[in-house]
Amino acid sequence: MQTAVTRFLQYLRVERNASPLTIKSYREDLEALSGFLQERHGAAVSPGEITTLDLRGYVSSITEQNYAKTTVARRLASMRSFFRFGQREGWTTANPAKPLRNPRKSRALPHFLSSADLDRLLSTPPADQPMGLRDRAILEVLYSAGLRVSELVGLNDGDVDFKAGVVRVRGKGKKERLAPIGSYAIKALRLWLGVRRLSGKEPSGPLVPVFVNKSGRRLTTRSVGRMLEKHLAAAGLDRRTTPHTLRHSFATHLLDSGADIRSVQELLGHKSLVTTQIYTHLSTANLRAVYEKAHPRAK
Repeated sequence: MQTAVTRFLQYLRVERNASPLTIKSYREDLEALSGFLQERHGAAVSPGEITTLDLRGYVSSITEQNYAKTTVARRLASMRSFFRFGQREGWTTANPAKPLRNPRKSRALPHFLSSADLDRLLSTPPADQPMGLRDRAILEVLYSAGLRVSELVGLNDGDVDFKAGVVRVRGKGKKERLAPIGSYAIKALRLWLGVRRLSGKEPSGPLVPVFVNKSGRRLTTRSVGRMLEKHLAAAGLDRRTTPHTLRHSFATHLLDSGADIRSVQELLGHKSLVTTQIYTHLSTANLRAVYEKAHPRAK
């Protein structure tokens, strides 16, 4: 089993160009499956011997342990991909994970900030300090372009086109897209880059990161999360807020203001429209609240 998993992960890295995070998730999912099967059979099991019944037992086990439905679905997807690869390699003739269905997902509506709360948050970082200007630029760009935090920290100077008002973003699967940024984000970025050049911490090399720490090194996603926590506390805002909340807020505010859902899908870099449609539920809930407040016979 371990040999097959190692070969599969190599295939993902070399042939599919999967990200390190994706490979890590597959490894963890398949190691968990391997551990379950070894305990179930009392010995190591080769991939070609694994049956659909084995996999049903595994899914039942993690479901009984109250794993989230999204986690169960992801592990099923990992198994399907692994055994599909096995068919290609010839160490299994069938995909035992194929008959298994994903659990029905009850999608929770994502948390987002109101425009007023966003204004409070965006004005919290001090404008008279270099790191304050950096933090303002980070928050403005996250909200203005609806970026994932991984996309934000991956930005290089060459990805920013001030004249066109866009940034080149490398999203999931290393797919690139152009994301427009507004005047507030452009101004914040210009101020930060000006301060960065004067700070003596200007990074060098062929790929110069837009956002750096005090040592001039590229920021990590965790650093952005800690930065946001600090400013949320200062602004007295909901501590559930994460960098991804700004992306949720971006999509929700666009739809509430009449933006076309397919345009929002493109802006977010979603592969499927289904992923974007959750924000229409938020918009519908908002319209319902307005209706009940304004219509004389709504209640």
